Amino acid sequence: MVGEGVLHECLQHPNVEKVLLINRKPCGVSDKKLTEVIHGDFMDLTPIESQLSGYNACFFCLGVSSFNMKEDQYQSLTYDLTLNVAEKLLSANKGMTFCYVSGAGTDSTENGKQMWARVKGKTENDLMKLPFRKAYMFRPGYLQPTKGLKNHQTFYSWIGFLYPLLKVLFPKYVSTLKELGLAMINITISQPEKQIIEVPDIVEWSKK
Repeated sequence: MVGEGVLHECLQHPNVEKVLLINRKPCGVSDKKLTEVIHGDFMDLTPIESQLSGYNACFFCLGVSSFNMKEDQYQSLTYDLTLNVAEKLLSANKGMTFCYVSGAGTDSTENGKQMWARVKGKTENDLMKLPFRKAYMFRPGYLQPTKGLKNHQTFYSWIGFLYPLLKVLFPKYVSTLKELGLAMINITISQPEKQIIEVPDIVEWSKK
């Protein structure tokens, strides 16, 4: 859902010249800006390495739920995979900006009780240590899907009508997917110093 929403904003934005989408299966979107590469193993990008250069930003939207998952498995799919992709992209694109979609409640200390939050925290911390131009950690909470897009869980169809109320009751944890996509683009262009981007920051940067 997040990847589709961010892609949608990129394809519409006048300052985005071209987009390389690396996917496990075709997304069904066609656009003159878009090049799609189908690749099954994100732990080994060697077969598509020649296609990774020439880009100044990565919007990393891949992620899995930690529900019913052991820590070592979640770490492999969250930390190991993300760092592998980041390092490969960095070697192909000096001066790249890396935008990572993390989550509200991520534990930067890496020592908290919640397993997913610790793993996300370690992922964020180690991404920010890599020599990117800048690495930004986006921490959305509830994301209201973009109308007309197809990749969202039934859950959102059930409670989407509550979005205006949720926005009033929980302003620090609620934003739209459109706001996230625009914030990622605008932050990449402006390069602010702050690297941990919480929900209020997402909303603010979506308007710039």
